[in-house]
Amino acid sequence: MKSMTLAMNRPSPDPSQEGSLRSSLSSPPGRGKGWVQGLNCMCKSERRLALSRRQFIRTGGAALAAAALTTRLEAGYTKLKIGAPDWNLKLEAKPASIELAKRIGFDGVQISLGHSADPKNPPARLPVSAPDLLDQFLAEAKKNQLPIASTCVEILHRNYLKNDPLGKQWVAESIPLTSKLGARVILLPFFGKGALQTRAEMEYVGDFLKEIGPEAEKTGVILGLENTISAEDNARILDRAHSKAVLVYYDVGNSFNNGFDIYKEIGWLGKDRICEFHLKDNPNLIGQGKIDFPKVIRAIVETGFSGWAQLETVAPSGDVSKDMKTNLDFVRGLLAKA
Repeated sequence: MKSMTLAMNRPSPDPSQEGSLRSSLSSPPGRGKGWVQGLNCMCKSERRLALSRRQFIRTGGAALAAAALTTRLEAGYTKLKIGAPDWNLKLEAKPASIELAKRIGFDGVQISLGHSADPKNPPARLPVSAPDLLDQFLAEAKKNQLPIASTCVEILHRNYLKNDPLGKQWVAESIPLTSKLGARVILLPFFGKGALQTRAEMEYVGDFLKEIGPEAEKTGVILGLENTISAEDNARILDRAHSKAVLVYYDVGNSFNNGFDIYKEIGWLGKDRICEFHLKDNPNLIGQGKIDFPKVIRAIVETGFSGWAQLETVAPSGDVSKDMKTNLDFVRGLLAKA
């Protein structure tokens, strides 16, 4: 670039000095005419180099911009990470679930905090809190470089939070335990005989969550409500609890099967009232049942939600790894297009 600039700024030769100019370009002592030809070639070469630099800047910049655009298109919506519940991996409350989730290709795993083998004899503590088992979970997560995204107080299927004092104990224990596991969300299930059916039951749960909420806030975890009631009823519980640590754990399969408009509910609750998702359309593979999953993903993306969705899916073929991978690939395909 410098050689061209100098050439453009050089003054025109004076005709009276033409002879001296020729003389200055003649071969110096000891050099032949080839020296002048070589000088001309060097100037042409520098001009070509200067042009090639400009061309490189133009074409190279365009190529980089195209590559960046391609990367964005391939990445799609990257705020949603996909995990798998250990019970759907058929390894409930077992550290081996982490390695299997990693092998299938998930971003993380959701684990059950366990329950006793005999429903009539509850454990003294949540089983995963046993030091040896807790250490195994942490070691597997580190070895596989796979996070434990969330936990589930599975034992609430037996000791219902709406009316059993033991349910309150399990929730209280789950808060520090989930923190030790490096997870952020705790799923609190309300199903079967433990389902919330009356306004009084909802208010009772809301009042308890108001009491326990500050402890969850201090610990840095979220209590997520998964149930069979509407988005509006869930919002009433959240309002009653009045804690930023109490949110909705939205299960698209449960809500769809209970007759709710899941596409509208996701948008209505929004990213600020949902802590995590369960995606499923059991007993089918995702995308092969009644739920419009492209529409579900669009609804999630439109909220700007950032966090986890767990594939709580069964295995129609009987091959857990194969069917989980099929569901995972389908959901990731939708996210790539979002």
